[in-house]
Amino acid sequence: MASSSSSSASSISRPFKYKWIERAERLEKYCKGGYHPVEIGDVLHDGRYEIVNKLGFGGWSTVWLARDSVEKRYVALKVGLAASTPNETPNETHALRALEMVAGFEAIPRLLDEFWVKGPNGSHPCFTTKPALYSLSECSDTLLFPLDVARALAYELALAVAHVHSNGWAHGDIHLRNMLIRARSNFDQLSSKQFSEKFGKPEIYPVERMDGTTLRPGVPSTIVIPCATGGKSSEELILSDAFIVLNDFGEAFIPESQSRLGVDCHTPPDYRPPDTYLQPDVPLSFSADIWSLALAFWDLLGMEVMFESDFGSLDSIVAQVVDTLGPLPDGLWEKWERKKRIEYFNDDGTPTAGRDISSKLEQRFEEAVQEYRREEYWRKHNLGEVGIEETGVFLDLMRRMLKVQPEERITIDEVLQSEWMTKWAKPEYDRSRSSTARVET
Repeated sequence: MASSSSSSASSISRPFKYKWIERAERLEKYCKGGYHPVEIGDVLHDGRYEIVNKLGFGGWSTVWLARDSVEKRYVALKVGLAASTPNETPNETHALRALEMVAGFEAIPRLLDEFWVKGPNGSHPCFTTKPALYSLSECSDTLLFPLDVARALAYELALAVAHVHSNGWAHGDIHLRNMLIRARSNFDQLSSKQFSEKFGKPEIYPVERMDGTTLRPGVPSTIVIPCATGGKSSEELILSDAFIVLNDFGEAFIPESQSRLGVDCHTPPDYRPPDTYLQPDVPLSFSADIWSLALAFWDLLGMEVMFESDFGSLDSIVAQVVDTLGPLPDGLWEKWERKKRIEYFNDDGTPTAGRDISSKLEQRFEEAVQEYRREEYWRKHNLGEVGIEETGVFLDLMRRMLKVQPEERITIDEVLQSEWMTKWAKPEYDRSRSSTARVET
């Protein structure tokens, strides 16, 4: 959900008021204009949705597994931050309505229901979709995907982005945390109790203030840690698991009619195009998704990200971009504030002495992808090594997608038509949809 209020924003900058709970959302955001307090067993929307467990949270919302008493099914119920303008259609539901898919392609969430909830912190937009299992980021933490699975996932992700772009939208927040593995089996027949017995009871901790005083209205008495709904680790995935949902359209926008400036890009730093930092007043377009999509492909093949943020430092990311991909165009080089730039580069463009220098693209691929895939441990899992021909073709695609000047990046249609997609990714995607792959489940 892409709307918030100044009160919720200001609460983040204040000192911690509550005792830290690992893997939980920032508790200070339970305030006027912030999160809505939700607890296990709560019933929302005139008794229709019973809260069973927590699926996740983000800067704009919390997401819950709920039992729909009308349709007798489980749903993912997203509860957004309190809106500054109650009853205004939230950006995310507007995007999902516009992107509703034809039958048979489920890589974009289908909006099932939407409503508002009033609470002590304000009026909160809510909507439901079909629940997914877990994110690709969760299942790949320090692990590798089998090569055939990585290719199939990359192709379906590209198809999803192509659908978004062809309908005039940009996603605005592409990374593995927003790519979810779809549930292939139906657990709607399970009662709430049976669901907990199968997937585990909710992990609940009491909320306590640092000063020991009583919690104010609007702060939940307990906090729920996001659950793992039977997730596999990445090396355990097979082609029949390679069905994803491109999730979280809270940052989506229409480039033709909505001016989204670089300064307003909220993509995580290691997926964020450098032009959004160097040209903060220039409007974003579909090309911002292409940069992030390239880095998502990289993450699917490798163990290490291409660019890693140093405590969120965008200057560190820009330096790595230059090290790996080559010099910035003169116009962008000059826009990089000199007092920040000289921490990484001298005025003549040479790296400053004593700092770590990121490898060029070919060597970075060797370090982040190939060396891991050759290790004995991963070879035992038969995860596959990228061949010489495929390596060259894949790196060519990376160079075309990772142009620093946004207007020079290829389009999503060109991505789908690229040699890596047509020769390596699409065949694995087709296999994942074949009857043979389905028998593997």
